[in-house]
Order: sequence, then structure tokens, then C-alpha cells
Amino acid sequence: MTAEILAAVAIGFAGAGHCIGMCGGISAALTLGVNNQRHQILLYSLLFNLGRIISYAIVGALLGGLAASIQLNQYLQESLYLAGTMLILMGLSIAQLWHGVRRIEVLGKGIWQLIQPLSKHLMPIQSLKQALLLGLLWGWLPCGLIYSSLIWASTSANWQHSAILMLAFGIGTLPANLASGILAEQLKALLRKQLNQRLLGLMMISLGLYTLPIWP
Repeated sequence: MTAEILAAVAIGFAGAGHCIGMCGGISAALTLGVNNQRHQILLYSLLFNLGRIISYAIVGALLGGLAASIQLNQYLQESLYLAGTMLILMGLSIAQLWHGVRRIEVLGKGIWQLIQPLSKHLMPIQSLKQALLLGLLWGWLPCGLIYSSLIWASTSANWQHSAILMLAFGIGTLPANLASGILAEQLKALLRKQLNQRLLGLMMISLGLYTLPIWP
């Protein structure tokens, strides 16, 4: 399982450029209520991201439990094909070679339409509780990378295992989401360099191919 946890962290970090685009704008809401005091902004950001990662783990546990209820683990070869395929698709997206995986974002749009109005009541953020609650809601934002990771994590057909993998994925996204100002732009530029994207994506594709039960 250690290798899978490291893979989950790597997926989160490799997709950090996309994460900045999806969640980076929330930094404005984090700064409005704290008088631009650096330590307070950092604390609010930490709590927001903690809430976001907790949401990933909760959804991971739900999907892992669902997979267990249909006894997916009894179909080991099929689950390995699914896990390997999702890793390959995520690798293609990270490498900027094919973005079809983002089409699965439509799966969560209905839920997000219900949740999004609640998030508006928490902005501008003026308390630590608001920052945490907003993060818990923001974790449900439709995102192809997150949903792909959820499908991959749920193939374990174990709610604890799936939750841990999504927790690790969320930790991998932390560097990008905690970065601010010039550092965020530098990180975004680094992750968006074509060579770096290709390398990260190829590593993910290689892991996916290794996962497929096609080798003797």
C-alpha cells in the first residue's frame, strides 16, 4: 500500500498546475477578512485546505465502501484494469496529450449546484471556522483529476484504503494551493513547462501500464 500512497501524492503534485487554476482564486476570499496579516492568511489557508482534503477523504471512503458493497475486490483482474486505465488517462491529461478524462466532471455538477450556494454565505472569510467550512464545501468542486483519482482509489474496494489514498492525493496538492504571490506564479510556470508536464505524465502512464494485469 505504501507504493499506492506515494502514487497518490505524486498524482496530486503532478496535477498542481490544474489545482492552482481550480482553487487558486479562493485566495482572494482568504485575504479579505484578515487584514493581510501573513500569519493569519497562512492559518486560514491551512484550514481551508484541511477542509478540502477531508472532503476528498470522505468521498473516497464513500466510493470505496460502495465498491466493497458490490464486492469489486472479487473481480481482481477487472479492478486492476480499471485502476491501470485511470492512471494512464490521468497521465495523458497531466502530459497535456489528451484531456478526455475531464469529461467525467459532469458527474458531479448536480451535487455542486446544490453545494455552491452554501459556499457564497461563507465569503468573505472572517473566521477560522468559515475557512474550514468553505474548504469542506470546496472539496466537492467538479474536477476531472479528482474524480479520476476517486475512481482509481475506489478500485481497492475498501473504504479505509480509498480514504487514505484520497487523503494522500490531497496532501500532494498542498504545495500548489498553499503557495501565494510570486511563489505561486513560479510554481505554476514550473509545472506548466511542457517538458516537465511530459515527464510527470509519462511517469503516471508507466505506473498505469505496470498496474495492468497483462504481464507474465
